[in-house]
Order: sequence, then C-alpha cells, then structure tokens
Amino acid sequence: MRRNTALVAPLTLALLSSGFLSSTASAQGMGAPGEALSPITVSPPPKPRPDRNVVPARQDGRRTARVAGRPRASRTSTASPAKPASEAAPTPLNGNVVTEVGSRLGLTARQTPAAVEVIDKKTIEDLGLRTTTDAAKAAVGVTGGDAPGAPSIFSMRGFTGDQINTLYNDIKIGPSTMTGRPMDTANLDRVEILKGPSSLLSGIGATGGAVNYVTKAPTTGPIVNDAFTSVDSFKGYRAGYGSGGSTLIDGLDYRFDATYANDQGFIDDTFSKLTDVSGQLNYRVTNNFRVWGAAEYKQDKDRFYWGTPLVPANAPGVIPTVGIVSGLWTNYYLNGHTGTLNPVTVDARTLNTTYNVLDNHSGANELWLRGGFQWDITSNVSLRSQVYGYDAHRHWFNNEINSFDDSGPNNVYRERLALDHAQRLYGNITDLTVNSDIGGMDNRFVATVAASSQQFNVSQDTLFFSDIVELINPDRGLYGPRSDEKIYTHLDNVSLAFEDRLKVTSTFALIGGIRFEEIDLARTRFSPDRVLRTDRGYPFSKPFNPVTGRAGFTWDVAPGVMWYGQYATAADPTVANIFILAPQVPLLLTTSRTYETGVKLLSADRKMEATVSLFDIERQNVYVPESGITFNVAGKIRTKGIEVAAAVTPIDGLKLWGNAAIVQSRFVNFSYVDEAGAFQSYSGMTPPNVPNLVVNAGASYRFATPWPVEIGTLVRHVGDRFNFQDNLVTMDRYTIADVYAFIDLPKGYFRDVERTRITFRVKNLTDRRYAAWGDPGYTDQVILGAPRSYELAASFKW
Repeated sequence: MRRNTALVAPLTLALLSSGFLSSTASAQGMGAPGEALSPITVSPPPKPRPDRNVVPARQDGRRTARVAGRPRASRTSTASPAKPASEAAPTPLNGNVVTEVGSRLGLTARQTPAAVEVIDKKTIEDLGLRTTTDAAKAAVGVTGGDAPGAPSIFSMRGFTGDQINTLYNDIKIGPSTMTGRPMDTANLDRVEILKGPSSLLSGIGATGGAVNYVTKAPTTGPIVNDAFTSVDSFKGYRAGYGSGGSTLIDGLDYRFDATYANDQGFIDDTFSKLTDVSGQLNYRVTNNFRVWGAAEYKQDKDRFYWGTPLVPANAPGVIPTVGIVSGLWTNYYLNGHTGTLNPVTVDARTLNTTYNVLDNHSGANELWLRGGFQWDITSNVSLRSQVYGYDAHRHWFNNEINSFDDSGPNNVYRERLALDHAQRLYGNITDLTVNSDIGGMDNRFVATVAASSQQFNVSQDTLFFSDIVELINPDRGLYGPRSDEKIYTHLDNVSLAFEDRLKVTSTFALIGGIRFEEIDLARTRFSPDRVLRTDRGYPFSKPFNPVTGRAGFTWDVAPGVMWYGQYATAADPTVANIFILAPQVPLLLTTSRTYETGVKLLSADRKMEATVSLFDIERQNVYVPESGITFNVAGKIRTKGIEVAAAVTPIDGLKLWGNAAIVQSRFVNFSYVDEAGAFQSYSGMTPPNVPNLVVNAGASYRFATPWPVEIGTLVRHVGDRFNFQDNLVTMDRYTIADVYAFIDLPKGYFRDVERTRITFRVKNLTDRRYAAWGDPGYTDQVILGAPRSYELAASFKW
C-alpha cells in the first residue's frame, strides 16, 4: 500500500500546493467549477439547461453463504451527488457525458484515463432494458444473474459480487451482495460503469470496478410529462409516470417519477413487485448559489427463485438436457469433495419448477432523503456539499438450498433460512474545486471530505431447518420453526481524497489522485434467548486504514484519437465483505492493482466512436468460500484482458454497435488442506461466474416514413463459466437474440400528446435454455435464464 501511495502522492501534493496558491488565476481552456462540476445545476431561466441529477439508491441483497457471521450489513462509503450528462451533442458511445463514477474532476468518460461507460435513458428505452441488471449487461464484458440472496450483482474483469461497488447517485450503502435489490430502470437517467480497481472514487471493495445508478433530475424550461405501460407473455406488467420542468416560482425546478412493475418469473410461483417514487427540487438562490433536495421511496415484494438442482445425468429417470451445464459433479453440500463424480445435467422436467416453501416471501422498504448546495465562490473556486440519510428494512423467508440427494431415488435435500435487516445510514460529502494556472498550464484540483455513520442490525434464523422432497412435483410444504439470534454492526467511515488534472500541453494531461480512509467496525452478537455472546471473540471491533490512488495520463495523439494509461489500486477485506467478518477469520484488507492502457476514438463528424482497453489486474491475499461453510486462502487472482466497444451511424437511420471482452482470470497459489485432511489445489483454475468471452452486438434502422418505424436486433454471447472454483461443472456458453420494432406517432394523433411510441419485442428469439449464474455458496444448483417471451409497450410524452 505504501508503495502504491508513493506513486501518486508526489504529483498530487505538488498540484495541491500549487493549485491553492494559484486559485485566483484564470483557468484557460477549462470550464468554470459550476459548469463542469456542479452536481445539481439550477440554471438561470434565460439559459435553460439540464439540471444535475442526484440519485436514489439501489438496495438490499443478502449473501446466502452459510458462514459464521453470515448476517448482512452494509459499508458506508460516501460520494458526492451525481452529475448530469454533458450539454454537448451526444456521441455514439456517450463518451462526452460528464460522470462522477470515473472522476470528481468534472471529466467526461472520454477524458478519464480509464474505461468508463454510460448507458443513458435513451438506450435504456430503445433497447427495452427493464431492470438495472439488464442495463449493466449492455456494457462491455458485464454479466449478472440476479441471484435471490444477492440481486443485481455483477461480474466484470474477472471479479464478482462485493468486489464491484454499487453506488446510488454516487453514494455507497454497503456490499452489493447484501444491499442490492431488484430494481426497475424507469426512474433512472443513466447507469455509469467504471472498470477496474477504483477505491480512490468509491472506497473499499472496488476491485472489479463500480456501477453507479443516477436518478432523473429536474430540468429548467417548460414542463414535460411522460408515461408508459407494458405487458408481457409471462403475465407481467409495468406502468409509470414522470414530470419535470420549471415552476411558477422563479428559479425553482422540479422532477417527479412514480413507477410500478409486476415482474412475473418464468419459474412457477415467482415474482417481483416493484414500487419506486422519487422527487427532487432545485432552487437557484442566486446565479452563484444553488440548493436542492430529493426524496425517494422504494419497495419490492418478492417470491424468489433460488435455483434448479444439478443432477447426475445417469440417475434413474432423469431426462438430461444439452447446452445448459456439462462436466463432472458431486454433491458438494452433502458430500463435500468426497462424493462420486458423475456426468452432470439439469433434468428437462425441472426447467420451471420451484422448490421454495409455500409461505416464502422476501422484500424491502427503502427511504432516501438527500439535500445539498453548490456555491461558485469565484469564477475558479467552487464548493458543493451533499447530506443524506438512508433507511432500509429487508427480509428473506425462504427455502434456499436445493441439492440433489443420491441417498434415495430422485430426491432433493432442502434447507431453510430466514433473515431480517434494519439499516440506517447518515453521511455528508463535500467537494472543493479549484481551477488555476500553473506556469502557463491549466490545472484543476478537487479535495473531497466524506463522513458517514451507520447501524446495521440483523436477525437471523439459526435452526437451518431441512427436509427432503421429490425432484418432480415436490411437496413444497411450509417453512417450519424459526429461532433467531441478533447481530448488531456499527460502522463509521471518514475519508479525505485529492484529485488533480494538469494539462501539460493542449493535448497531454496528467491525472492523479489519492484517498486516505479510516473505517471503524464494531460488532456484537446475541443468542436467541437475548444473551450477549462472549465466545468466539465476540464482541469485537476493528479499525481499517486503507490508502488507495491512481496515476494516469491522457494524450490526444491526433484529432479524434486519444491514448490513455493508468496505474490504480483498491482495497477490500480478505474474507467476503466487511459485514460478514467474524473475529475468528482474518481481519485484514487485501490489495489489488491494475495496469491499464487504451485508445478512445471519435470521428470528425461524431458519427463513429470506439474504445479499446487492455488491462492487467492482480488481487493478493484472497480468501474464497468453500461451499459456503468455510473460507480458504486462494493466494492471488490474476486477470488479463482486452475490451473493445464501437458504435457508428454510417447513414441516416442506420445504427450499428457492438462490444466484446476477452478475459483470462486465474487463481494463483491456491492450495490448502481441507477439513477432511485432503490436499486441495485450485491453482490455475478460473474463479466462478467469469466467462472468457462476452459479446454484445446490435443494429437498428429507422424508416423515414410519416409515422417513423424503427426495427432492431440485439445479439448476446456469453462464454463458458464455472459455478465453483474446482471448475468441474461448466455453465455452457450461450447465444441469445432479441428483436424489436416500434412506431413513433407524431403530435396530433392523440390530443396534446407530443409523441406516442408503440413497441413490440421478442426476447430470447430462439428460446435458448441456458444457465445465467452459479453461486459458489450454493454449489449444487444454478440460476436458469428466461426462455422466449413477448412484450407490448406504449409510451407517451406531452
């Protein structure tokens, strides 16, 4: 860590001192702080411009590995309000959008010395990306599975789950496997994704990168309303309404959105019912001082699908499937590594079967309150601050384990778990931005102070009640007895971060940053009879003091051709995440680093944009779950790869786009002696849920007819993945395709409606059956992808 700090500190500290000494100097070629950096800009009426978004939050999830200290809690890293899209004309890959997931310097995705992607609301609407998981998977090399114990978690660049930070309007509420919830995209303005180690920007955990959800925010100008509704062949439906613009009060703008979705699953008796209501007010006190406030309430009610059992292909009566899973498998949950290896399959009779108990239920209620100000102190100095409060209650009441039991013919061993969260988080993020001139070179400096405090209380069933049912037509029964213990976690977090961009020449810039963080963790545990536990090291407390950073450059080699490079670091707990830590496991932070370089291209007519990124990431002192019961040291994870993305509009009406990621991820020095005394070695194996190849491609054409019609197709290919670190079971590669067509009815066909769009989609056109995800804590079951479905939708704007 000190060696990493040394690489970044000299540049940053030099820029820090010079930046403050020159704070009143002109910032040649750089926008004023209020222009480039304000999170919520309430523009003067004479110059209408979009106002800054500050987002809601994505929430809860719970890691389902059955380990000591299993309860989920959340980590408190803070971040400033999210920025709006750039006012410049859009580019095919949204490279001109100012994001905060990539930097606090007010840089666009193109200007950032890292791979940053933006999935904007137009893309979300055009491609029918209904959930945040759908939206993230549109980015280069991202996969996701919506595992019920940890909805909306992802894999990218060889890392998964808690090694990818999830942010809500730049605020981190905790490990994604514990706080992620099913989430509709209707209230979002965009999804921003930063690849690779990035703890400088979002704190501990960001080894694989960060995903930031940005809610819709007020705009200055006439009031615009929009509404939508849709139905699909799973008998699900969605509906929503939004409105925003300037009020009759001079300087006061608003945004309001309300969405409801009843997402029915393709698995029997499963659904997610999602409600989201969000609103924000921006008020311009003076041209240099603006304030804002936002609130959001979210609710989800779910009956989750926990997975389909893996079965021996040679078991009596089993009807094997082809193309879902392959390889050899033993029943890990019941037999560990000592069982007989059999060819593995998924029984064709179980593709829609749920093994959850009849009285299962899961859900969450979440409330966000946020507010802040932006003060342009001078033309070169800006101060902004955000204060926030977050309250969440989550629960799970399910049968979770579905493991084929070879002790009898066609049996499935089941095991229950119930869990409740109560989380409350408060925090503040304050940024000081200084534009200056250093020896004739433009410089921008940002200092960020963030502090947060949260309490995370968990009530967890300790009985793990179990039974056995038949593989076909299981008698699902009821949950049964429950006996809870309480685990209380308190976390205080303070950080100080500096970022700087020095334009050495008009085409070459140095960009660096460093983050100092102090994290104080305290946990207590109570037995089911409410007695404070003092065994196994409880209660305990632990401080963490990671130092992370980035050093990079951008070089405009030629018009439209920018070369970039960076060295960046991240830190996260060696075992699982910070809220599963128990006193008997290593209470340490692991470190990761990346070397990354690439090229970002933009044609002169702005109709073609492309990016190429090459990276090498290493994460040291890694521990991994062993069937969700114990943790074992895995030494290192080493990942190398290349990512390519491109989009072009070669002729009017035609759009072509595509992206691909080739990744090689391996365990290094992963050997140990298991509980049975047997030597195990997974060195050279690939971590679970990491495909070697992911490709997205699409095309659309818009016919220039009186009623404009657009047709399009999307194709997605995901390579082989493994559901466990021994790599015995392969989740087979798959390719799926979606097609769609919509017609835009111009104003006049419906009274006062500016535009009406009617859309028809077919998803998974070829009805490909495939395994979407595998949880290494639930080694004997996989999450299947949805079969073919149809959707009819209508949207209106007036």
